[in-house]
Amino acid sequence: MSSVASDARNSDSNSRVSAAGNARLSGRSRMGRLTGVQIAATGSYVPERIVDNADLAQLGCDSDWIVQRTGILQRRRAADDEATSDLALRAARQCLQRAGATAADVDLIVVATITPDNPTPSTACHLQRQLGAIAPAMDVNAACAGFMYALVTASQFIRTGAAQCALVVGAEVMSRTINPADVKTYPLFGDGAGAVLLRPTSDNTKGLLSFTLGAEGCGGQSLCIPGGGSRQPLTHAGLETGQQYLQMEGRTVFKWAVRVLADSARDCLIHAGLSFGDLDCLILHQANSRIIDSAVADFAVERDKVFVNLDRYGNTSAASIPIALDEAMTSGRIVPGNRVLLSGFGAGLAWGTAIVGL
Repeated sequence: MSSVASDARNSDSNSRVSAAGNARLSGRSRMGRLTGVQIAATGSYVPERIVDNADLAQLGCDSDWIVQRTGILQRRRAADDEATSDLALRAARQCLQRAGATAADVDLIVVATITPDNPTPSTACHLQRQLGAIAPAMDVNAACAGFMYALVTASQFIRTGAAQCALVVGAEVMSRTINPADVKTYPLFGDGAGAVLLRPTSDNTKGLLSFTLGAEGCGGQSLCIPGGGSRQPLTHAGLETGQQYLQMEGRTVFKWAVRVLADSARDCLIHAGLSFGDLDCLILHQANSRIIDSAVADFAVERDKVFVNLDRYGNTSAASIPIALDEAMTSGRIVPGNRVLLSGFGAGLAWGTAIVGL
């Protein structure tokens, strides 16, 4: 793969990425553009219970290690009677209220999650029922890239006229997938939900100015839940050995994430004909502060352009990007007319990156 060429008009690290540069993920991802799609509103919800690092000391987790290796100070935990659809419902209702819309307006629901209420029906169908909507509803399972996959899917429905008001939600109760005895993994994850409402617009500066989706299934075993599916149904022996819990090869996933984040971001800039300097904000999957720091250094962007809430929520998988997007919008960090880079990456191994015009 060739390096990205610098625009002749700028010699600094924020110079326009040349369209002559070869796509860094060429052959392993797909590029696209879906404009004329507007994010009409956002919403989010995190459970009330806060678990800080000190609370995990009784499990053998080292607070200093957590901060130094991940940047996480606390995370949220769902109540015993809260399921993924309950978190999704709270985020969805807030989003609809801000958009001045009702459940009757929604004609598509897409939920990104790897922690469904049940194997079937889908969490999206649970959400549809709880909202009182009459709309097709489906789940997307792409782990930490799930919201990006769901966003692209729903945007295509809007762009083709197959939907006029699409509700896209990323929601997870990750705390129920992590082994408390795994002191390196258990502190990383939290619970939450975020939502966006998509509508058509005649303004082609809004929507996905460029996007890329991809997967490297050959790395799937480095981040997986081995038990509980048709390949390996859970047994008493499986439960005793923790096959129902998430297993992660941290070093392998870290190196992959740093690479795919950098490459996919540059591919999107090439496709959109933009530079890092043209972006108003970067919202990256909130997995690990070192991954985010690496991206900031690699992109040579101002630190204040990168939105981070990892320290307060940990890794909420598919909920990570929409929660951060909602917080960035409601706090005024991003406003209509801005261009925002969104990037999700995780189990699959899968990724999704887009430049969104707001």
